[in-house]
Amino acid sequence: MVAVSRYDIELAFAFVNSDAPMMHQAYVSLDTGQIYWFSELNPTEQELPGDFETSDRYIALPHKNTLGLGRNLALSFAEDELPNRYREVVAIFHRKGAYHRFKSLLASVGLLDKWYKFEEAALDKALQDWCAENGIQIVEANDAEHL
Repeated sequence: MVAVSRYDIELAFAFVNSDAPMMHQAYVSLDTGQIYWFSELNPTEQELPGDFETSDRYIALPHKNTLGLGRNLALSFAEDELPNRYREVVAIFHRKGAYHRFKSLLASVGLLDKWYKFEEAALDKALQDWCAENGIQIVEANDAEHL
């Protein structure tokens, strides 16, 4: 199992999820824990290992949609917290700009902070589970200094 700092994993995950799937990618070396970053919008000059394209020792961090953290998470929250407006929330997610409208609805009924906590907890659990399934040990910042 390779150790990677929580900060590095969360930063790379945020990068991968800052746009549509496959626009930004990050790969973790299962041997060293180093993270390699790629962007379709802004190619980097990052030096890649010689075996990067042929080895199975690099694993791509998933997009949040792959982990069920996109629309499905919002609908799950709405089902629990806004059962009387669930159909409205479903309709919101059938058009562009859904998250903005969803968050506006939550703000109007005083649930935006609760949503952020719910989303953060779900993200943390999904990322921890994904790391464990892929042989990556998440370590806290103060522990990462000793890697």
